[in-house]
Amino acid sequence: MKLQQADGKIALVAGATRGAGRAIAIKLGETGATVYVTGRTTRKHTSPMKRKETIEETAELVTKAGGKGVPLQIDHTYEGQVQALVEEIQQNEGRLDIAVNDVWGGDPLTDWMAAVGDHNLRNGLQLLQQAVTSHIITTHYAVPLLRKSNQALLIEITDGTDYSYRGNFYYSLAKISNIHMASAAAHDLRKDRITACAVTPGFLRSEAMLDLFGVTEDNWQDGVKQDPHFIASETPFYLGEAIKHLSLDPNFQRFSGKVLSTWELSDIYNFTDADGRRPHWGNYYNEHLT
Repeated sequence: MKLQQADGKIALVAGATRGAGRAIAIKLGETGATVYVTGRTTRKHTSPMKRKETIEETAELVTKAGGKGVPLQIDHTYEGQVQALVEEIQQNEGRLDIAVNDVWGGDPLTDWMAAVGDHNLRNGLQLLQQAVTSHIITTHYAVPLLRKSNQALLIEITDGTDYSYRGNFYYSLAKISNIHMASAAAHDLRKDRITACAVTPGFLRSEAMLDLFGVTEDNWQDGVKQDPHFIASETPFYLGEAIKHLSLDPNFQRFSGKVLSTWELSDIYNFTDADGRRPHWGNYYNEHLT
């Protein structure tokens, strides 16, 4: 499929410090876009995630890729910070073409062994605040600026393509909410030239997951000793490629209200992961986990 040129698009990737958000920002940078990268961790401040990656690093990688990275320390659970962010984009750019809701930060809050009545309630509610409420706040303030675009894209990053249980009450509620938010937004915004959809990766081989398994990207396959399904994992850049190709598709509005996947979009746009592979978590899941 022939894709259009980026033509100086303006993008916001909310939650771009590391992992999927960082990869999405970099890949949008490859199109020549100006990408506002937000998150809580800077070179002077570490978030509760206690990770080393920073938004400044992400912005530099966006610029190195061919775009313009603009790092802004934002906690998207605070309405005033998000409002100020969008006002700054309005003042600097006058419009917003792409908004990606990727704020998560729920790993330390999720107890995979605890059922709903046993899970720490405060942690569960904080997870929903970060992974659902923050997305609502960001969408609320971004939509008026997205309306100023000729053809805008609003993306919810989620996990999974349906409403099935995902191993934890709060995790499931968050990720399923992200899917429904995209569907509902698509309905509300159908007359505004704003396409809303959700996109999921497969088994994501993020920096944190590599650290958890004690491997690097060079020897990641050794991780199968701890989890055999890791063999079907994908880098965050696979999701980044998916978002990049979606953003460059002149007919992306046909996906409005849909939940898409990296493997489905790879079939449509014929792209590969950073290592040249084409992981297909959908097929793998059906063959090995059902």
